[in-house]
Amino acid sequence: MRYETERTRRRGHADTATDTLARGLGLFSIALGVVEVAAPRALARALGMKGQEGLIAGYGLREIATGIGILASKDPTPWIWGRVAGDGLDLATLATALEGDSPNKANVGIAMAAVAGVTALDVYCAQTLSRESPHPLPPLQDYSDRTGFPRGVEQSRGAASDFEVPRDFRTPEALRPYTQPDLPQRPMPSM
Repeated sequence: MRYETERTRRRGHADTATDTLARGLGLFSIALGVVEVAAPRALARALGMKGQEGLIAGYGLREIATGIGILASKDPTPWIWGRVAGDGLDLATLATALEGDSPNKANVGIAMAAVAGVTALDVYCAQTLSRESPHPLPPLQDYSDRTGFPRGVEQSRGAASDFEVPRDFRTPEALRPYTQPDLPQRPMPSM
């Protein structure tokens, strides 16, 4: 029982089942990321995404970072929401592999179904953690009554009409277009 109390305190919420799910998703994220970093060519070949090996490896690094964040943080909620966003990115990327006449469309469909299933778990976990969070997000501020003009719109009209651009904001003389208006133009020699 002492272990669960420490884990609950470390995670910042009382539901140990959700905490266990979050930790499992963190471990899954690291494992998936390692596969994506270690074998991007094989994954690209299986999904018909040749030429996207760097993208797959980058997604693997994202998965590893997210997994470490989930396991290392006191409150994994933002990291789980990060997984949800990453899942959306993964689904959008996989959808591009469905275009054309790729013979690997069945593999892409299986991969999309697997990502959709994990996305459902991620969304469930993120929503549950968000409800249980001891530090809910502050309410959104309403700035609809602000215009950005401290003295009002009418007093701002024409205020910059006498503005002169400072010398250090101007294009240096050496970088300005080259023109010599006082020299006659010579015709180009024909070849």
